[in-house]
Amino acid sequence: MTIDPILVSVLARAFRSITDEMSACLARTTRSPILCEAKDFVTGLYDAEGRMLEQTENLPILSFSLGPVCKHLAKTFAGDLHDGDVIFHNDVFSYGNQLNDVAVFKPIFFEGRLIAWAACKGHQADIGGAVQGGYNPNATECWQEGLRIPAVKVWEKGKLRRDVWDLIFSNIRLDIVQEDMRAEMGACVVGERRIKSLFAKYGADVLDAHKEHLFSATARMMEAEIRKIPDGVYRGEATVYFDGKHPGSRHQIRVEVRVEGPRVTFDYSRTDPQTTGFVNGTFTSSASATTLTFLQMVNPDIPHNEGLIGPLELIIPEGTILNASYPAATTFGNHLCPPNADALIRALAPAIPDRVTAGWNQLLCALTTGNDPRKGGAKYVDICFMGLKGGSGAMAGVDGYDHIGMIDASGGVLDQDYEMFEQQTPHRLVLHEYITDSAGPGRWRGGLGVRTVFEVGGDGTQVVTFGDGDVEPAFGLFGGGPGTLNKIELRYPDGRVYRTTSKDLVAGVPAGTLYVQEAGGGGGYGDPRERPRDKVREEVRAGLISQEAAARDYGLHGGDHAR
Repeated sequence: MTIDPILVSVLARAFRSITDEMSACLARTTRSPILCEAKDFVTGLYDAEGRMLEQTENLPILSFSLGPVCKHLAKTFAGDLHDGDVIFHNDVFSYGNQLNDVAVFKPIFFEGRLIAWAACKGHQADIGGAVQGGYNPNATECWQEGLRIPAVKVWEKGKLRRDVWDLIFSNIRLDIVQEDMRAEMGACVVGERRIKSLFAKYGADVLDAHKEHLFSATARMMEAEIRKIPDGVYRGEATVYFDGKHPGSRHQIRVEVRVEGPRVTFDYSRTDPQTTGFVNGTFTSSASATTLTFLQMVNPDIPHNEGLIGPLELIIPEGTILNASYPAATTFGNHLCPPNADALIRALAPAIPDRVTAGWNQLLCALTTGNDPRKGGAKYVDICFMGLKGGSGAMAGVDGYDHIGMIDASGGVLDQDYEMFEQQTPHRLVLHEYITDSAGPGRWRGGLGVRTVFEVGGDGTQVVTFGDGDVEPAFGLFGGGPGTLNKIELRYPDGRVYRTTSKDLVAGVPAGTLYVQEAGGGGGYGDPRERPRDKVREEVRAGLISQEAAARDYGLHGGDHAR
């Protein structure tokens, strides 16, 4: 068949348009603020074999989490897939990335044969387990974290399997999860309609041939980017602090990046073994972290389909902290992305100094759960997205982004609206502002971090913290300075102050307690003394840099401020 290059381009954009429409549908029909406000989800299209056609990555850490599962489903249900089927999945030991991240897959049929899959995955407000909200820093095994859902048909041949539905949701605390999973199914129906219309317009043979050409063209684009990196072996490492069980514990992520012509291998064989605590990852969460970090170093216009990942090889041995063996606790896995990214940046900085950033602020997050006294004691779960968003690292020619969040979100997770935060939780927001001097100094400074304060609005509130960055700040590169540390404090009405650990569960927090969080800034890039003086003066006047820091870090002394 003759390939029409224009049609290849049209199809690439059509696939992206479909996943964007699925994303818009999901954002507008979900109810949990984790989904409808923060957009902690991904939507995607896959061919009959589970190969990625396109995706819309609202949350980058989820961006490559659907493809491995889709291939698993295509094999698991081979010969037993039908028009009208809908499959749920979250199992971390069959390519899931986190139990709270529940996926919906819908096989799509045209003229009697399987042609594609529509899929989406979103972070659900609860998934059962020992702790409302799903994050349990005391967990040592998967059953203490939540309900495992291996691939299971919830709809079969267009009919709801009520017994399966009831089995799943009788193990989940919040009714809102049922409503949000219906929204995920609806988004998949949108994808199904749109992909069927493409097949009806162009025919299956034409689409199949042009799809293969699209994969090949995308792979060539990625290979061209890899060739820009000098052949060689590059090594980097980063530290994960505290596994949730053993104070002072440290675990190393070690990566060896091997560049050979048009291919690159990321080998984590020397990474430390899995922990006996809460802090472990899955293969899928770690593979997504590696891929999204590397994509920040290459051409951003490369289409996101199967061809993109073809030239990349990932070796993440089972039994390491990045790919824990059954039945380990793994909910923290998504949040191993920041130290994983740090290791990759340190490895590749000598080879491509103009395409890497300095260190990003590590995630330190808090989840509050409890009962809202204004709503008759109704249960709620909130992840304080506004509070966790520190600054990104700077790079050659560009300051870091202020208040963007951890690298595994890369700006995809949106901030909370203040009024919606106060409607959806009993809390009252007191303060939310940039932190002076939080950005790592440099010729290009890091992004600023933020301070967040809210008053807890209900007795018996539970605060769960998870993350890192309270020991080691975001690092600077090539003479740039580090950012600042993360911290969370609870200031009780009786005057007591409790500083949480980075993996903590604090029960029985009374109304009137002040929650105080600082999310640190990103690392700087280059010698701070080379930063333009006018820019430093402007930021001193704006309160982003203090006069003391201007003198200490940038060499701008008192008399210079007035010029």
